[in-house]
Amino acid sequence: MRKLLILTAFLPVILSAQCTSTLVSSGTYGTAQGASGKAQYVVYLPEPAATCFKGDILLFAHGYIPVGAPSGAWLTQLALPNGTSLPTLVNNLGFGFAASSFSKDGLAILQGFQDTQALTNVIAALPIPVHKYFATGASEGGLIAAKLVEQSPTFDGGVAVCGPVGDFQKQIDYFGDVRVLFDYFFPGILTSAGGSAINIPPGLMAGWMNFYEPIVKKAITSNPLATLQLLSTANIAIGLNFSNAADAITGALWYNVFATNDAHATLGGNPYDNIGRVYHGSFNDARLNASVARFAADPAAVAQLQKYETTGLLKEPLVTLHTLADPIVPFAQEPLYAAKVAARGSSSELTEIPALSYGHCNVSAADAEGALLLLLIKAGI
Repeated sequence: MRKLLILTAFLPVILSAQCTSTLVSSGTYGTAQGASGKAQYVVYLPEPAATCFKGDILLFAHGYIPVGAPSGAWLTQLALPNGTSLPTLVNNLGFGFAASSFSKDGLAILQGFQDTQALTNVIAALPIPVHKYFATGASEGGLIAAKLVEQSPTFDGGVAVCGPVGDFQKQIDYFGDVRVLFDYFFPGILTSAGGSAINIPPGLMAGWMNFYEPIVKKAITSNPLATLQLLSTANIAIGLNFSNAADAITGALWYNVFATNDAHATLGGNPYDNIGRVYHGSFNDARLNASVARFAADPAAVAQLQKYETTGLLKEPLVTLHTLADPIVPFAQEPLYAAKVAARGSSSELTEIPALSYGHCNVSAADAEGALLLLLIKAGI
């Protein structure tokens, strides 16, 4: 890990800022979902192409977009947390950049895989001489990028950022655990809206931003002992600053509130299961485990969830980049994926980079450049 950090810190930027980023194509295209499936797309190239474009294009898969979000919401993800434009950063490294929405919002990993694959057909029809395609993505898109590198012969490698690449079932269980443990340590706040951890009422979603989230944050800051127990039992990362607790907990709860119902509809039932789970880290674990709400998963949903898992079989290079203190997709996904890759004999194709920061996908421009440059090296470009 230390060697990787040193390497990425000193990798040079291979192109200078005289290259500009130019939008060369945008519009909508039919996806693999059929005539009703439409996705918006953008394609950016470095200019002047003669000296800046090396003929390789990076396709970006965006993160989770909740059902009902405005059209074009995905475009806000084409920038790093500090505002750095992803097309500009990628173009300055000599890559072309392309991205699209998906034909479905919500849990859309399968659709994102198919739609990103279909985007290569759009690019192939443009007057762009493409040598190789590479996949990248963040959060949900990070899982999509990893699956594209594993399973699609179109892609010659990729970068997966803060994705649940190791075990998607564990990611589903993490969000469920955060909610049931929050309800135990802070009873009556979210349950006052009705429903449960696996059945989110419309009123909770509609009132989240202006009513429930402020109440949750106030409860977290006013009861530090309960907050500490919640962080411990749910394994929520906050970095080295306890003041991150409110952001971390509400961030994880947001996914329970806005992703649960769609996941049930998409998977054909409830995938979350904590029957038999033994929680540790409270002041009274016996009472906690006897009293916390329990839910059993629907077998059909669990079976469907297998389609969302990575295989660990890599034939092309994959670089993963993940913040160590990620409260949404825990960093533990990285060693889980490394073990899966090792079991398939593919470890030589995997490079994992930890980002020393707090937050979900809170990577810097230097982090992203380092990951992309490592991909160039691994791919022999």
